Amino acid sequence: MNSEFILAVRELAKEKGVSEDMLFEAVEAAIHSAYKKNFGAGQAVRVVLDRDNGALKVYSRKEVASIVLDKNNQISEEEAKNIDPRYQVGDIVEREIHLKDFGRLAAQNAKQVVVQRIREAERGKVFEEYHNRENDIVTGVVQRVEQKTVYIDLGKAEAILIPNEQIPGETFKNSDRIKTYIIEVKKTSKNTQIMVSRTHPGLLKRLFELEVPEIKEGVVEIKSVAREPGLRSKVSVYTRDENVDPVGSCVGHKGLRVQTIVNELRGEKIDIVKYDQDPKIYISNALSPAKVLLVDVNEAEKACRVVVPDYQLSLAIGKEGQNARLAAKLTGWKIDIKSESQAQAEGVELSYEA
Repeated sequence: MNSEFILAVRELAKEKGVSEDMLFEAVEAAIHSAYKKNFGAGQAVRVVLDRDNGALKVYSRKEVASIVLDKNNQISEEEAKNIDPRYQVGDIVEREIHLKDFGRLAAQNAKQVVVQRIREAERGKVFEEYHNRENDIVTGVVQRVEQKTVYIDLGKAEAILIPNEQIPGETFKNSDRIKTYIIEVKKTSKNTQIMVSRTHPGLLKRLFELEVPEIKEGVVEIKSVAREPGLRSKVSVYTRDENVDPVGSCVGHKGLRVQTIVNELRGEKIDIVKYDQDPKIYISNALSPAKVLLVDVNEAEKACRVVVPDYQLSLAIGKEGQNARLAAKLTGWKIDIKSESQAQAEGVELSYEA
């Protein structure tokens, strides 16, 4: 070992962003292993690498014993006292070992271990970084597509977007820049596996946080998200500030904020509705763009009956029930929608206007 080696280790630690101490300890462990393998498998030794000048020293360690049963690891009390009269039974005697060619073997072994430890440290750093970002949004570049699975370069790591987590009908090509939502980070024997999604409701929530400063600042709060990926979503928003319009904040000037999110999700329609603590008003808002005449709630069953004008029935229900289904997911209420004429035929009094 020499001072050039020490400088190289330090530069490597800085470049890779890993601890110098970790690398030096790895070198000492490698030298220890090399010695045990080549010179003394059954002998206890201690390796010391000077962090400043690269001087390498190996010490044998033997316990002082009244009766020596293991010559490799024990030394007689008499011999120990010849070295230093202060030694007592049970003490450890260390003596430096000088071996020809050991430095060369140690250097070879140390180099291999340092490279291995750096790889392990880098994997560990990547795992910690992305594990802490679970349920967060990341931007990456499509690297390749294999059997419909998309591999995304995040810079320090690779993310995997499986078919089930892709928006139906969405296609990708190499170099596409996309945003995804981290759903799981796993450490494997070879690397860190980052599973991402384009369909998770959390992606929509994070996109609004990126585009709407009022949400990021906490002035506007997203209360709930209901999503049918690639088709339509509903987002309920709320604010305690009477001077702020939560829906307008999310829509943006001329719809620019929400349109940016729609573009990122390849045309997915997004309804932004105002949250209200009154379930009648909240449910009515959630069924937007349909106009609601009456909302009759059953608190015990968390179910409600909604009445809409005859000409708005299909709009309230939506194509294949989509609008009603999303409103139910958004509010957490079971919703039964009837037209005005159906309600009147059943004797319902239309006394509440939402």
